[in-house]
Amino acid sequence: MLIAGFPAGAWGTNCYLVAPAAGEECVIIDPGHQAAQGVEEALAKHRLKPVAVVLTHGHIDHVASVVPVCGAHDVPAWIHPDDRYMMGDPEKGIGRSIGMPLMGELTVGEPDDVRELTDGAKLELAGMELTVAHAPGHTKGSVTFGLPEAADIPPILFSGDLLFAGSIGRTDLPGGSMDDMLASLARVVLPLDDPTVVLSGHGPQTTIGQERATNPYLRQVAAGQGAEAPRRGM
Repeated sequence: MLIAGFPAGAWGTNCYLVAPAAGEECVIIDPGHQAAQGVEEALAKHRLKPVAVVLTHGHIDHVASVVPVCGAHDVPAWIHPDDRYMMGDPEKGIGRSIGMPLMGELTVGEPDDVRELTDGAKLELAGMELTVAHAPGHTKGSVTFGLPEAADIPPILFSGDLLFAGSIGRTDLPGGSMDDMLASLARVVLPLDDPTVVLSGHGPQTTIGQERATNPYLRQVAAGQGAEAPRRGM
């Protein structure tokens, strides 16, 4: 398994390229603000051929480079239908104007081929199986992508802005809900095995075991309570 990740743009959003190995087909996860150049560099470095872009949610810091990346490689983009509207109107996703200087750098809109994600779907892409879990809370259409354990590689969760190392995504933007967030943590995250590697939308990687032991939100969800601690992400 090859996973090439890098933080992109003004929000430091993690973009991932995932492939069975170097020189093979790959999936691109969350090509956000100013990610297109980093994507091209990673594709060249690892000799990868993209077959799809998949999106954990619709916020502009995760989707800003979808149009140029999909257009350059003639691949579809997958997104949950509840967040699809943000691709064409990103300001609705954050409840305010992003600002003209930043907006001038963005290609707003949908790529030619947009496909919709559903809870529990299994996407057969680039010789891999990505399992989709609908996980509202940060946005109504937030999802995670799971890769099963293989050989000496533990299971992997691409958590988007559901779960971070030591924290969770914010819930105060349009479509956000703390009740939904806590329910998603309980339903999507808590059942996962401790060795599962978590690759999130912002910040460093972690594991389910580490978060189960130290993340204040996950600990209190496990105890059947709410939690209050600093949250991150756009």
